[in-house]
Amino acid sequence: MITPQKNSQLCPNCRGLISRNESVCPYCGLQSPASWWKNNGLFRLFKDPDLFLKGLSGVNIAFFVLSLILSPGGMGVEMNPFGFLSPDNRSLLLLGATGTMPIATLHRWWSLVSASYLHGSLLHLIFNLIALRQIGPLIIQEYGLARMFTIYTFGGIGGFLLSVLAGVPFTIGASAAVCALIGAALYYGKSRGGSYGRQVYQQVGGWALSIFVFGLLVPGINNWAHGGGMAAGIVCALALGYQDKRRELISHRMLGAACALVTFLILFWALLTAVIYRLS
Repeated sequence: MITPQKNSQLCPNCRGLISRNESVCPYCGLQSPASWWKNNGLFRLFKDPDLFLKGLSGVNIAFFVLSLILSPGGMGVEMNPFGFLSPDNRSLLLLGATGTMPIATLHRWWSLVSASYLHGSLLHLIFNLIALRQIGPLIIQEYGLARMFTIYTFGGIGGFLLSVLAGVPFTIGASAAVCALIGAALYYGKSRGGSYGRQVYQQVGGWALSIFVFGLLVPGINNWAHGGGMAAGIVCALALGYQDKRRELISHRMLGAACALVTFLILFWALLTAVIYRLS
């Protein structure tokens, strides 16, 4: 018995149910909605939000472990919880730490991306991953996964760029990118309004205030990156829109896929050059 081939699919742009034979989506007007590149490749990254967040956390964990392995003096094990399991600055620099020194001296502009995946201690990593798991699902729900990762990527770049302009010599951490998600949530809550919007704005506003107070009380916190990340998140949210105003489009997925590809290439380059340097 021959099983007939399935002849329907979800439009990769608007998620409407369409025939595979459609040359144009009847709901959103997307050209060639059945084409392979619009349904596979990097776009598959944005089909499972929970898996994507786990993968993003996994990359941060992997680079933290690598930074410890590449530390020539071994991992820091001091009793101070803020310094427990701390890689040395040289291994962090090799893997893509940013700041005025890596950029102005070594011209490593790509470190504005890679620095978001490096952490200075186990507690630093845990704090940022907890924050990502808390704010990430809200942004995915209201903006879509592709826009969430775009905000995350550009937010990290914007936060670190501001800290470089402010003269911060050496900096790392996912907090600038996470703060961009907080900025996007603040914009969403204020723009949407209503009881739900006010609730989001007030709750996330409390988080933002806590982050800045924590940064003022604890030495070594890069508030420039936090503030720059939030500002970049607001700007990205304004430019990209959220689901209530503009559904996630194929252009949003293309931009998110481009961010994923650039991030992968930069992290691969950072890892490759760091290993070669250590082995030479």
